Amino acid sequence: MVTKPAPLRPVPRLYLATPVVDDPASLIETLPALLAAVDVAAVLVRLKQTDQRTMIARIKALAPAIQNNNAALLLDGHVELVARAGADGAHLTGIEAMQEALPSLKPDRIAGVGGLATRHDSMAAGEAGADYVLFGEPDARGQRPSAEAIAERLEWWAELFEPPCVGFAASREQAYEFAAAGADFVLVGDFIWEHPRGATEALSEAEQAIRQAHAAMPGKAHAEPG
Repeated sequence: MVTKPAPLRPVPRLYLATPVVDDPASLIETLPALLAAVDVAAVLVRLKQTDQRTMIARIKALAPAIQNNNAALLLDGHVELVARAGADGAHLTGIEAMQEALPSLKPDRIAGVGGLATRHDSMAAGEAGADYVLFGEPDARGQRPSAEAIAERLEWWAELFEPPCVGFAASREQAYEFAAAGADFVLVGDFIWEHPRGATEALSEAEQAIRQAHAAMPGKAHAEPG
């Protein structure tokens, strides 16, 4: 009997977190060229806490630079602002926050979730309707699991479940490791913006690492985010 080979897994895509946005002017100037140079599926906008009117204005100012370059605009929290500001969805932390947000986000907008400490939490999020699950982000104290533990969780999820999984990478090396482990998306943030040769160079290096990992360690095809 001839075994049919498993279909190749699509190349994982980048998911870019912004610095905490106070004045959006520099990002408005930077993002179009950055997103034109590198394949970024979505941008996670992290807002400095202030009054709602100001935050909505900042989101609306950023939106064309993101959405006109074929990337989704997700808010880090602030579900109540998603529709009013024209965002594509939100990233929530924890099962309870996601469940509270789902009625206002579904079916038209993306609901992603992180802060999943256990496998049970991860499965509960998937069953509840999360469009993706994120593994490896820092907690409230800035602590995060080891890269090995994050890769193990990604590999477990990728083998068993349909919703896409995202690995939070704090370096180019982790981007490679998490793509190899089975992440559908790799979330990158501070190390991109702090790169001595600039964000475009850092993002290009991360994309190259992901493609190298995919070429070396192909896996099974996964579903696209809802």
